[in-house]
Amino acid sequence: MRKPLLIVLSFVLSASLLLSGCASTNQANSGEGGQAPGKTTSADAGKDGTKSLVVYSNSLSDGRGDWLKEQALANGFKLDFVEAGGGDIANRLIAEKNNPVADVVFGLSTINYENFKEQSLLEAYKPVWASEVAEGLNDKEDYYHALVKQAIVLIYNSKLFDEKTAPKDWTDLWKKAEYHGKYDAPSTFGGGTTRAVLAGILVRYQDPNGQYGISQEGWDEIRDYLKFGYHQAEGEDFYANLASGKTPFGPMWSSGIQSREEQYGVKAGVVKPEIGVPYIVEHVAIVKGSKNLDTAKQFVDWFGSAEVQGEWAKKFSSLPANEKALEAAPKDIKDLDASLKTQQIDWQFVAKNMDKWIEKIELELLP
Repeated sequence: MRKPLLIVLSFVLSASLLLSGCASTNQANSGEGGQAPGKTTSADAGKDGTKSLVVYSNSLSDGRGDWLKEQALANGFKLDFVEAGGGDIANRLIAEKNNPVADVVFGLSTINYENFKEQSLLEAYKPVWASEVAEGLNDKEDYYHALVKQAIVLIYNSKLFDEKTAPKDWTDLWKKAEYHGKYDAPSTFGGGTTRAVLAGILVRYQDPNGQYGISQEGWDEIRDYLKFGYHQAEGEDFYANLASGKTPFGPMWSSGIQSREEQYGVKAGVVKPEIGVPYIVEHVAIVKGSKNLDTAKQFVDWFGSAEVQGEWAKKFSSLPANEKALEAAPKDIKDLDASLKTQQIDWQFVAKNMDKWIEKIELELLP
């Protein structure tokens, strides 16, 4: 009896050691919690089959976030949003590089994505709809792909001003005394719209011998822009001030105009400078290190599709980068786009210098 018993015990011990070794090997080759980095497992799916993703964006206002969350859920994606200004989202992604929280980022601008790419924050992936996007908008190496084109415009209260009495360009705001104190000027610089406005002004004064590539004249212009504008108190809303006449001029992204016109009952006039207006392109990308990589790819394929972007365009009066979705865009946004000239901006130059520009502005030029 002793010999068979010893054989059985030996077998059990060997099996236990083997299983223990396999478990240790799997744990050593996996990420936190035993899940391989960059993989989606059945644990990612809820009991109802939905798959969870953390999404960072600056483009969730005016009901966009609620609509997207509802539509995504109906298609099997449970989204948890982190919403902030473009610059703030960028800072967060950079800070989390070694321990990423987000799976997907969308919105922001090409400036941000070029920086993300340079810092190895993105996962290369070519969505199924990539070829449907207007040429030149996607990243050539497939790290980010275009969703929406936004014109960054100077608008005015059309009940108080018209094309003759409104400014003809941004520079009129601080160069002409009749507009002093009547336009919205930024006090913080985390938002993508604010940064695009600054870029549109500063690139007019590019100088290889100037500080951060800008001549002293350019820095003087920014100082005056900030000096003669109105800086909102906490809790104030720009369009409410525009509607009341407190600050009848200020910046707005093109797809944000319609909803505010309806909300406040004041139609916006749009300034159309000879030099043109900055256009930013909002993109979508997968964050490198996502623990839900397969689900992130599926979401990007769904979100950027012509069907979804067409509905997004209709619902939020946006100009889609997907040319198949463009047919669904509202006529007024397409007419506005056709009436505007695109300002020629070297966005790579802007991306390289924007953080240094902001630092100088905050330390030296804010009144």
